[in-house]
Amino acid sequence: TSTLDLDYSCANMVPTDYDTDLESAWSNLNLFSGGNDFSTETIERNRNIYYQKQLANQINSQVTQMISLLTSSLNIHLNIGQKSIINTSQSFVSLETISIQSLKDKLVKQVENAQFNIPSSFILNSTSNSSISLRSRVDPLASFGNFQNTNLSRSISLSIIDQNGNEVSFQANGNNSIKLIIPRDPNLVIPSMYLQTVTSINSTINNLLFNYHYINITSSLPISIHFEIHSLNTNLSYLFIYKFDQTPLLNSSINIIDGWTLFCPFNLTNDDIYRYFIDNQQTPGHQSLIFGIRELNSTEINNYCLNSSSINTSLPITSEPFNFTSNYELRIYTSGCYYLDENNNWKSDGLIVGSLTNHYETECLSTHLTSFAGGFIVLPEPINWSYVFANADFLKNKTIYLTIICISIAYIILMIFGRFKDRKDIEKLGVTPLPDNDKSDQYYYQIIVFTGQRANSGTQSKVHFILSSDNDETRVRTFSDPHRKIFQRSGIDSFIMSVPKKIH
Repeated sequence: TSTLDLDYSCANMVPTDYDTDLESAWSNLNLFSGGNDFSTETIERNRNIYYQKQLANQINSQVTQMISLLTSSLNIHLNIGQKSIINTSQSFVSLETISIQSLKDKLVKQVENAQFNIPSSFILNSTSNSSISLRSRVDPLASFGNFQNTNLSRSISLSIIDQNGNEVSFQANGNNSIKLIIPRDPNLVIPSMYLQTVTSINSTINNLLFNYHYINITSSLPISIHFEIHSLNTNLSYLFIYKFDQTPLLNSSINIIDGWTLFCPFNLTNDDIYRYFIDNQQTPGHQSLIFGIRELNSTEINNYCLNSSSINTSLPITSEPFNFTSNYELRIYTSGCYYLDENNNWKSDGLIVGSLTNHYETECLSTHLTSFAGGFIVLPEPINWSYVFANADFLKNKTIYLTIICISIAYIILMIFGRFKDRKDIEKLGVTPLPDNDKSDQYYYQIIVFTGQRANSGTQSKVHFILSSDNDETRVRTFSDPHRKIFQRSGIDSFIMSVPKKIH
């Protein structure tokens, strides 16, 4: 805390060259404003983040340069089969010299179960036919970059160095990818599962076939979605369906779903939890996901979940509502696989989240080598649409409906009143031709009258006037406007007067 406070103070103090360097980022308030928020608190907070990122990038660059120098020094002293390890609280670096032939199916293990599993087929752009060096690195905290989902992940990297100390390009096939395990912060606290009291919902009355849940999956980078379902009765089986951006529908006449699976007791893990995941190749371009769950009846259990040796791959379909006999618990989290590009921004091109991803590590499939990190967010409790629909009648929610109706009526009245006032304001802005203008007149004058702000400054009387000069004057003219009141307090009225000749 004291370090962050010191950084905050240093970032916001006036620099010594402020008067001479007017183009510096420190003085550019548009860079630190939160949109249109130019408050001192926002400016100082964003300025602190800006300079902390600059300092972090500078430190990361220095560490990378130092590791490159160490690699060059150690590389010439390591023979095939020898390894050198630097393990500190801030970084783990391993340098190992191997033959090119032994790179196939090579498992490179790091600290905290971080690892790279090299495939059997790949393209290695190296002129050497004898030996190469593997430099692996683990940092305790991934760079923030442009994506905050990596803030719980370790950063891991693997580089292949030739005998001259140069990095070698590595490319794997899409069907035979590099498998990575990226650990998370071991101090991460996983929220408990949310209890879904579905036994209180009468599906027969409300004609509901599934218990629906809605989740928001909007993200700037592709994410995978992981579902964990724990039934309070482990002997039950479930049908799970989902659809992106709309409600999935499944009965004897309608089949509108993007995917489905069956949860049978023989699928249960040691912790009695059903697990299902949607990889990051299916989620791009979608903002939401709605999934439905229902219990299988006894006939369906016998047909689909009796044993694991005779699995029925067809989809159980029914049009009959079925009430839940037991509640279940639910937890949903998202993950992702990202690599750091040359601009220190996280990208996900060509990376796939693997099925071994769990709370404490992310499995990634990649075709290239660089610095990687995994994303992780436990989503809040999803909206239970089935409960909403089952309890949406007026008699159960009189207060809510009456409040909404009253607010809507008040909003409509205020909107009509505001529109009426807008039209009056537009009328006040207009320029009024005097009613006694003659169409044959060829000269025009604009007269603007300002009415004072004091009490009783306005008048409802007809006001007549004569406009005179040294040599001429008009006849008696009248200020009048048939469409609006004129000469009101604090008002500005504009008129057009026509005359047959110039007034000199």
